[in-house]
Amino acid sequence: MTLNDSDSDKIERDRDSAVSRREFLGMTAASFLAGTLNASATPDQHHGVPYRTLGRTGEKVSLVGLGGYHLGRQSDVAESIRIIRTGIDEGINFLDNCWDYNGGESEIRMGKALRDGYRQKAFLMTKIDGRTKAAAVTQLNESLRRLQTDRIDLLQLHEVIRDSDPDRIFAEGGAMEAVLEAKKAGKVRL
Repeated sequence: MTLNDSDSDKIERDRDSAVSRREFLGMTAASFLAGTLNASATPDQHHGVPYRTLGRTGEKVSLVGLGGYHLGRQSDVAESIRIIRTGIDEGINFLDNCWDYNGGESEIRMGKALRDGYRQKAFLMTKIDGRTKAAAVTQLNESLRRLQTDRIDLLQLHEVIRDSDPDRIFAEGGAMEAVLEAKKAGKVRL
C-alpha cells in the first residue's frame, strides 16, 4: 500500500496530537489536584486528612482508610496497636478489616487498639464471606467479639466472585437474612 501526501500529513497530525501515557497521567494528576484545591469545594478535614461523605449514608469518613490485613502480619502486636491509634489520632477514621484476615488476628489487634475510647472515634468496617445465614451469623459474631465492639458501622460481603454467590447470598436461608437481622438488632449500622 502506498501513502499519498495527504495520508502522510494526516498520520503526522494524529501522532502530534496523541497523548503519551506519561502526559495523560500528569494531566490526570493535575486535574485531580486542581479539583481538590478548589476553594469552593474544600472538603471536611481532621488534622489535615480530607473527609468525604460515604455514598448516600451521610457518614463522613477519611479519604484514606487504615486496613487491617497487614497489621495482623506484623511480629509486634504493640506496633500494630500503635499504628492504628496514631492513624486515628491524626484524623483517619475509616478502618477496614475482614473476619478471616490472618486467621482473625487482624481483627483481634484492631479490637485491642479500639479500647480506651478509640472505638468512638472510628468508622469500623469489616467483611464476612459466609454465604448461608448460619455461616454469616457465626462470622459476624466472631468479628464483634474480636473487634471488642457491639456494632459494626459497615458490613460487607467479601469476595463475591462466583456466578452463584449472589443467588446463594439472597436465597432463603442465605447470608442476607443474617445481615438484615443483625442490622435490626443494632449489630450492624450500614
